[in-house]
Amino acid sequence: MVHSAYDSFELFKDNPSKIESIESYGSKLFIGCSDGSLRIYSPVSSGPDRSLSSDFHSMSMELQKEPYILEKNVKGFSRRSLVSMKVIDSRELLLTLSESIAFHKLPNLETLAVITKAKGANTYSWDDRRGFLCFARQKRVCIFRHDGGRGFVEVKEFGVPDTVKSMSWCGENICLGIKREYVILNATSGTLTDVFPSGRLAPPLVVSLPSGELLLGKDNIGVFVDQNGKLLQEGRICWSEAPSVVVIQNPYAVALLPRYIEVRSLRSPYSLIQTIVLRNGRHLIDSKHASVVGLDNSAYGLFPVPLGAQIVQLTASGNFEEALALCKLLPPEDSILRSAKESSIHIRYAHYLFDNGSYEEAMEHFLASQVDITYVLPFYPSLVLPKTTLITETEKLMDMTLDDPHLSRVSSDFSDDMESPPHQLLESDEHSTLESKKMNHNTLMALIKFLQKKRHNIIEKATAEGTEEVVLDAVGDRYKKSYKARANVPISSGAREMAAILDTALLQALLFTGQSFAALELLKGPNYCDIKICEEILQENNHYSALLELYKCNSMHREALKILHQLVEESKANKSQPEPIQMFKPEMIIDYLKTLCGTDPMLVLEFSMPILESCPTQTIELFLSGNIPADLVNSYLKQHAPNLQGTYLELMLAMNESSISGNLQNEMLQIYLSEVLEWYADLTAQHKWDEKTYSSTRKKLLSALETISGYHPEVLLKRLPSDALYEERAILLGKLNQHELALSLYVHKIHVPELALSYCDRVYESVAYQQSTKSSGNIYLILLQIYLNPRRTTKNFEKRITNLTSPQNMGTPKIGSGPSFKVKGGRAAKKIVAIEGAENTKISLSKTDSGRTDGDTDETCEEGSSPIMLDEALDLLSQRWDRINGAQALKLLPKETKLQNLLQFLGPLLRKSSEAYRNSSVIKSLRQSENLQVRDDLYKQRKPEIKVTSNSVCSLCNKKIGTSVFAVYPTGITLVHFVCFRDSQSMKAVSKGSPIRKRT
Repeated sequence: MVHSAYDSFELFKDNPSKIESIESYGSKLFIGCSDGSLRIYSPVSSGPDRSLSSDFHSMSMELQKEPYILEKNVKGFSRRSLVSMKVIDSRELLLTLSESIAFHKLPNLETLAVITKAKGANTYSWDDRRGFLCFARQKRVCIFRHDGGRGFVEVKEFGVPDTVKSMSWCGENICLGIKREYVILNATSGTLTDVFPSGRLAPPLVVSLPSGELLLGKDNIGVFVDQNGKLLQEGRICWSEAPSVVVIQNPYAVALLPRYIEVRSLRSPYSLIQTIVLRNGRHLIDSKHASVVGLDNSAYGLFPVPLGAQIVQLTASGNFEEALALCKLLPPEDSILRSAKESSIHIRYAHYLFDNGSYEEAMEHFLASQVDITYVLPFYPSLVLPKTTLITETEKLMDMTLDDPHLSRVSSDFSDDMESPPHQLLESDEHSTLESKKMNHNTLMALIKFLQKKRHNIIEKATAEGTEEVVLDAVGDRYKKSYKARANVPISSGAREMAAILDTALLQALLFTGQSFAALELLKGPNYCDIKICEEILQENNHYSALLELYKCNSMHREALKILHQLVEESKANKSQPEPIQMFKPEMIIDYLKTLCGTDPMLVLEFSMPILESCPTQTIELFLSGNIPADLVNSYLKQHAPNLQGTYLELMLAMNESSISGNLQNEMLQIYLSEVLEWYADLTAQHKWDEKTYSSTRKKLLSALETISGYHPEVLLKRLPSDALYEERAILLGKLNQHELALSLYVHKIHVPELALSYCDRVYESVAYQQSTKSSGNIYLILLQIYLNPRRTTKNFEKRITNLTSPQNMGTPKIGSGPSFKVKGGRAAKKIVAIEGAENTKISLSKTDSGRTDGDTDETCEEGSSPIMLDEALDLLSQRWDRINGAQALKLLPKETKLQNLLQFLGPLLRKSSEAYRNSSVIKSLRQSENLQVRDDLYKQRKPEIKVTSNSVCSLCNKKIGTSVFAVYPTGITLVHFVCFRDSQSMKAVSKGSPIRKRT
């Protein structure tokens, strides 16, 4: 026996006749005897002088735990013995089964109806909700309905395969126990559905459950089925012997066995609760909260033990599950008692499970008991927790027990329920054994689940507490004081302290169980981990990723970046480091710095310097994406890392030229130029300088000078040596629009005509793109003159450059500056002008300031020291004939030039001119044809005539036109006086100009 769920008490004995049936009505007992009499027993306390009809209050009372005495004996109540009785409280009826079924009015036992068709019935079932009665007679099942008055109406009658031994309503159907099987009878259609065979040793037994399901007996096994006869998965009740009657009283099932009464739990696994020895029991009925067992001549009452006492018994014996199940049956008005008992049982059960190695289940019960985490964490002494001012859970529970009147009231029931606190357990003799248990993997996994389930509410409270404090700080001290006085609740950090304890313990448990990823996720989200404790643990166990997240979530960015930089350097220095160190790369620093660009740009600059050289592109992208001003980055680099300044500016220009100002462009070029000048000085000192030698920096300088447009060329020009770096000088002169000097350098200093031609192409295309000027072709004529008059272009070359860079000559000449050309009269020149047409002239002849005259040619021939570059000039004409003014080019050529050498120049030029002439002729012919067609149309429009007679009338004034001046509308029919036409037109103009004024 587990515990005492019922107390048995003898209600009466020595009944004169054998008891055939028994039923309770309020606090009274109806005893059906074998002689057909009905004996009514009532409690001794009710008094012998009270009749059944006069004591209505007794009907509402329950069965009393006291001796019963005979109150009334109704002889001849039935001609035969009463096989069965049932009190229908809702309708105040007593149903009896004897030779037939009869209904009697309560409390005076007046017979209301006798169902004659039920003669010979052996079993019945009553559906109180609908007022339906079904009974079995031989192989027939009949259904009657109570009409609400004194009669019953037959509803259905069905045939069944065999005699019905037991039956019960199940919803709209009826479950029948027919000898060796169970069937479900459809009360509407009469369809039978087989369930399963019954037992061989005992007759069928059908018991209805409060939930609407059924318990079917199969010898000593009770099987649960639903209303349709389908087996349920809740399990089976195994009785000690086959029961003859089963009564359901939640949470127990009470069965009448031949030698005793057996009480079992209705919760799986349906364990045995109690055995009550009552031999020769013949009847068992349910009397509200009690049961009545009828013997041959006596009756016993089974009265349930109070739930509180049962709970104490179960808890003391270690049956915590049953104790918790009983707690849920406590009445709602005892909610405080129920909560206290449940919490106490959960705690004791958790201690029991923890000590027996069921750690997860133990934590589930700690969770259900709603104890704080400070009660559970002492079980884990190896976890380092932050110091707190909070009262521990054990102290709190002890205070509640002493101070709470509700708990004091019930302290006698469970004063020993509280297990000794965890710290006392650890001081016991089993300290060493427990210590080995506390920190193993399973215990920590159970703790993790417990803390994770507790965490949501604790973090929520901590967040609300922090928000409240921020709000009060924002409104000021005066409002804070008034708020405290109004709310009468001081602001404390209790929730945040609890959150710190929880997160610190949870992080350690995750790390000790190898769940590094989960620990990392914990730190990435909102958390209250204690910095010092967690920092020390993470460093000792080399959990660097988690340590970085700890710093990050607490805004300790400098510490995080320091250790991250250290880890990156260690990873580079030694590839054989442990795996946690090898995973750190410079890109991780960049990713970390991205989040700080908007809040702390100086910290970003400080820690981006070490990685700028190894990850230049990503670092520049960091500066760009973080919107850090380029001037700030440049000045920081100039001060702290000047060797990386050029790299930064170069990458910035390559990635986004528009993001670099003119000052930064100048600074970048100055850096390049300084490096080139140092390189030039070294080579000059070694006598190895060659103008056509290019270093990587010089290539960068040349490329930057050509592509960048925002720098100041005159500043760079001053730094160039006079006898070297001609290509750089030529580019700078070109930026100043000193094309003649630039081209002279390409031709006479660098001696690379291809560079000169490329220069002309760039100038021509840039001018043609930027503005529709006709002087863009002049650049080729400048180069042509340099080829054909070298002495003039090289004369005083250095002096002209010096004068150009002087402050008073910093103006920016136009593209037309340089030599211009004055065309002399001549047959060849006139021919070319005629070919190209006046509109194609590339250079304005009125703006020439010098030209090649006959004297110039003679002078060139006489000098002879600087021979002309005729071949280069002819190549230029043949390659760029479509961009050069032919007349001026021919004027510049020497007289001795052979026409055969000009074929490649004149041939395509003449073909183009001829083609243009032919196209113009075709266009002219088409326009002439169009002109003739228009003239013909005009003639046709003027050809129609109109006759004006003496009867012709003006369409406007309706007067005869006569000899007046008239006008004709385009239709050719409508005639009007010219004066009327003019007036009508003026009226239209007035109405359009001022729409408000209208002539009426």
